[in-house]
Amino acid sequence: MGYRDAERGHILENIVYLELRRRGYRVYIGKAGENEIDFVAEKTDEKIYFQVAESIISPETRAREIRPLQTVRDNYEKIILSMDRSFITSENGIKFVNIIDWLSE
Repeated sequence: MGYRDAERGHILENIVYLELRRRGYRVYIGKAGENEIDFVAEKTDEKIYFQVAESIISPETRAREIRPLQTVRDNYEKIILSMDRSFITSENGIKFVNIIDWLSE
C-alpha cells in the first residue's frame, strides 16, 4: 500500500495511547457534545484530557483541536500534543506541548 503522510497523525495517537498506558493511566476516548476528545487519561485522583495532532500551525487545525477541550467545563488539565515547537505554551488553560518533550518527561 505504500507510505502515506496522513498516517503520521494516527501513529502519533498510538504512541501517546501506549505511553499513557505505560504510565499507569486508564485511557478512554472522550465525547464533548458533538466533538471527540482523543484521550481521557485517569488515575485515582487525576484526570487529563489529550488531543494529538501532527501540527496545529494552520488556524483550521488549531481550531479543530482546541474546540473539544474548550467545551469541557471541569478544571482538569487539558493538553494538545503535537510535533510543533512554539513560544506559545497555552491558550485559555489548554497547554500546548511538544510530543517529544512529553515523551521525555
